[in-house]
Amino acid sequence: MALLEIDRLVKMFGGLKAVNGVSFKVEKGEILGLIGPNGSGKTTIFNCINNFYPITGGDVRFKGTDIKGLKPHKVCKMGIGRTFQVVKPLARLSVLDNVTASAFCRVNTIREAKEEAYKTLEFCNLLSEKDKPAKSLPIAGRKRLEIARALATKPELLLLDETAAGLNPSELDEAIDLIKKMRARGITILIVEHIMKVIMTISDRIHAINFGQTIAEGTPKEVANNRAVVEAYLGEEYAQG
Repeated sequence: MALLEIDRLVKMFGGLKAVNGVSFKVEKGEILGLIGPNGSGKTTIFNCINNFYPITGGDVRFKGTDIKGLKPHKVCKMGIGRTFQVVKPLARLSVLDNVTASAFCRVNTIREAKEEAYKTLEFCNLLSEKDKPAKSLPIAGRKRLEIARALATKPELLLLDETAAGLNPSELDEAIDLIKKMRARGITILIVEHIMKVIMTISDRIHAINFGQTIAEGTPKEVANNRAVVEAYLGEEYAQG
């Protein structure tokens, strides 16, 4: 049984089908990349998985359980964490307090929450920034804080939405290393990313969509050489014959 199963997912906004019958599975322990052009429905799929948006049709199952219609906080408690494309930390609170707040998803006391926050910040290489207000962090720091907040909820499955956007080359390498460390911890990852260095480096499989529909799925090499993906998204430099 797959950890996450998306079955013929449909999401409509008025008369627009933003997601139109997409199906895929995420196996426990893997990293699945979700790619597609801007506006293809990637973040909408994330929002349907954690019920930030109610789905129009189809099913979403986590560990075999239908999670359609659950409140987002209940989806989180079941073990699905996520980051957001536009990071919005609790700007005036410290980095530590931001992560401590997320830790209350799993613990009941401030002592336990702070202990979890310290461990999570150390894991994300943010412990030295713990007393700074979140709004003072540069973009790379805010991205890592977003991941730390999600990790503090102790997810089995983590949805990463463009966590590498806006990073310089060395920061990209750090982001890749952090994602690999999370997988080594046993966290399954579904990632939306436009930066091909990231998605091709870390993904076990890739699911590609365009106009809300699946156009390809396979290994990074298979997807990079799929003509429909090249035409829709990647560009000729990723086609190898």
